[in-house]
Amino acid sequence: MSLVHGRAGGTSLVLAVDPDVAPQVIYWGPDLGELPGALVEAVAIANTEALSGNAPGVPVRVPVIPENRTGWNGRPGLVGHRGAGRAWSPRLLTEDIDLGCDHVTHDGNGVVTTGPGTWRVLTRDPRSALSVLTEIDLMPVGMVRIRARVVNEGTEDYELEELSVALPLPLEAKELLDFSGRWGRERAPIRVPFELGCRLHEQRRGRTGFDAPMMMFAGEEGFGFRSGQVWGIHAAFSGNQRVWAEKCPDGRQLIGGGELLLAGEISLGAGEAYASPWVYFCQAQGLDAAAGRIHSWLRSRPGHPGVERPVTLNVWEAVYFDHEVDHLRHLADSAAEIGVERFVLDDGWFHGRHDPTAGLGDWYPDEQHWPDGLRPLADRVHELGMEFGLWFEPEMVNPDSDLARAHPEWILAASEDWPVEWRHQQVLNLAIPEAFDHIHARMTHLVGEYGIDYIKWDHNRDLLEPGNQLAGGRACVHEQTLATYRLMDLLTQEHPGLEIESCSSGGARIDLEMAQHAVRFWPSDCIDPLERQSVMRWTEQLIPLEMLGNHVASPKSRTTGRVSALSFRAGTALWGHFGVEWDVSKASPEERAELAEWISFYKDHRHLLFTGTLVRGDSAEDSLWVQGVVSPDRREGLFELTTRHRSAISPRGRFRLPGLDPDTSYRVSPVIVAQPPEGLFPPPWFGEDGEGVVMTGRMLDLFGLHTPKLFTDQVLLFSVTAVTGPDED
Repeated sequence: MSLVHGRAGGTSLVLAVDPDVAPQVIYWGPDLGELPGALVEAVAIANTEALSGNAPGVPVRVPVIPENRTGWNGRPGLVGHRGAGRAWSPRLLTEDIDLGCDHVTHDGNGVVTTGPGTWRVLTRDPRSALSVLTEIDLMPVGMVRIRARVVNEGTEDYELEELSVALPLPLEAKELLDFSGRWGRERAPIRVPFELGCRLHEQRRGRTGFDAPMMMFAGEEGFGFRSGQVWGIHAAFSGNQRVWAEKCPDGRQLIGGGELLLAGEISLGAGEAYASPWVYFCQAQGLDAAAGRIHSWLRSRPGHPGVERPVTLNVWEAVYFDHEVDHLRHLADSAAEIGVERFVLDDGWFHGRHDPTAGLGDWYPDEQHWPDGLRPLADRVHELGMEFGLWFEPEMVNPDSDLARAHPEWILAASEDWPVEWRHQQVLNLAIPEAFDHIHARMTHLVGEYGIDYIKWDHNRDLLEPGNQLAGGRACVHEQTLATYRLMDLLTQEHPGLEIESCSSGGARIDLEMAQHAVRFWPSDCIDPLERQSVMRWTEQLIPLEMLGNHVASPKSRTTGRVSALSFRAGTALWGHFGVEWDVSKASPEERAELAEWISFYKDHRHLLFTGTLVRGDSAEDSLWVQGVVSPDRREGLFELTTRHRSAISPRGRFRLPGLDPDTSYRVSPVIVAQPPEGLFPPPWFGEDGEGVVMTGRMLDLFGLHTPKLFTDQVLLFSVTAVTGPDED
């Protein structure tokens, strides 16, 4: 047996490579430091169980793709069979390992140490006629991502049911945190003890889902934003997927996941292969550090959106289906006056689309609403110096549409009977080349004709009975998802600079693979700021602020009916890619002036917001939330205190500002944009002229500041600026 010790970004991964079994990770966690070969071997020895009692006669090994034949009786990683149930229990043997990493060193005794990079391990089962190439990528930020590719090397078809990967967890991981949700209330946290058995999340919606677990975390008891070791997993796929955490009576704990394949979805002929999606694993000290690893990686990619994210106005809640050209041009004028930089025309612009029941799939400007096409509005928006965006729902079709009538066979269905309608919609099978080409031709033509800078890409229903009618109704969520990625990529390649937002009835398609194809997400259709605070707080665990649209809506929420002050709506929208979803042409002069100040404030601070490190404060009092961003050099920060509801105990305590350099002194000052939040009674530390107070980062983290008195549903901003460094007097 040989051992590989990989180190990257504060994380260690130790892999045991034995020709008799598939590779096994025996350690995944905080960096073990620079170890000589003998000490890496000690890790393996210390991980080996005693052979006694009612147990297998050899040490149980749980490979990255778990196998039952090694003595593991939990969830398997590779599930499938040939005809009549043969070749169902694979026995993968390691044939080769390629270490495509930086800083590879060999100790001469079978121990290898590497830096960041990708390990590629080839395993094969001659009897089952299968080979599997597993890629283990040690990312520079300290995350690990794994994917696998199985090849049918036999002459008979192989029916693949599952290909998942898993990593071990220490027994210190005693609690689980993941998420559920529904339309308008996405990313609701669920925290439970990590008990015997399997906590399994399966998404069979054909999209990531409102109730997606996002990144499932196992952690030390009581872990929070700033404390406790956590180990997380995310299956990066925008179709069906599963993740799980499993605790067995023998003391083993695993966390794993992959794509969820429907019955008969993947049948591999001779020489054919299936590649799983990337599954991301992240360990860190506290949830903020875990989020920081993910955000740092996303921000390091070529093509990641820059910090000058344009202020966006989307017209949906302003006009809905009432597309009157003169009013929309007037709305564009009003938007430009207050500093909006991107104007997006939402649903209702295309042929026959006067309500939700018709027109999807017929991507031609509606002759009734748009007799001269979209040019009168698109040209006006561009003349005003704004970008022009347009709404599409490319994967969907109304039965009442020319497209559905002409090509009923293009609709996803498991039989000749179509699935249950959802929002008067069916799903267009983009895996059919002719359907793909038709939608692509219409979209690329419109983008070129009107100079469209931005596409709001919606996806408003789950996929029920998602079959390919041209293949006998065979399940095809996998193919549909990959076709969607291809269409997005093709459009952005053809139109450099085009941005795509992923919207799916709000936040039902947010994952790390979609983040490779879209640069913005719409976290929720609910823009009520109180609800949005929670949605954003947990969506930020995976996606950085610059990729999350966050808008100011009208005073009365169209989703909840709650009425909120403009300062609360705008202060909430500040923490994301700032936008507006409100008919500002009908707002009062005072409202427009106040909103213009918030837009100006956002523009002045978006560089900090979109390069800074996310900070969320742990608090014993849930009625008060603290969040902020701290610049990479920790010389400045912007924080927000939110009053979410009335507490049973008067909030006369202190709130803390974490994430700063402990030995640097900072001036903390309240920031008032336009007008003070309602009910503000400032504490003495504000100072007579709002100059604030000077404290060290350690004091702000451990002691904090007295909470100002505020009404509920309010936000108050604080600027934090270094006045001395750790080496200054």
